[in-house]
Amino acid sequence: MSEATSKRTLIGRVVSDKMDKTVTVLVERRVKHPKYNKIIVRSSKYHAHNEANEAKAGDLVEIQESRPMSKTKAWVVSKLLEKAVAI
Repeated sequence: MSEATSKRTLIGRVVSDKMDKTVTVLVERRVKHPKYNKIIVRSSKYHAHNEANEAKAGDLVEIQESRPMSKTKAWVVSKLLEKAVAI
């Protein structure tokens, strides 16, 4: 059976990689305030499956929606877009 709908993808920054095969990704989106018409930044954190532990803290990644893997994890790291700069 072919999949008719494409899975959602989000781009965000890895804020934690302390868990095994899991990263926490912070996704920010810009929205206009309904009353004041000012652009504000809203953010959400998602737990994403990171099979090979290739994504580290500070990396920019693309995550893709998947089946639930645990109580809080229903996303998978699909691409590593940018490595974090080591200081």
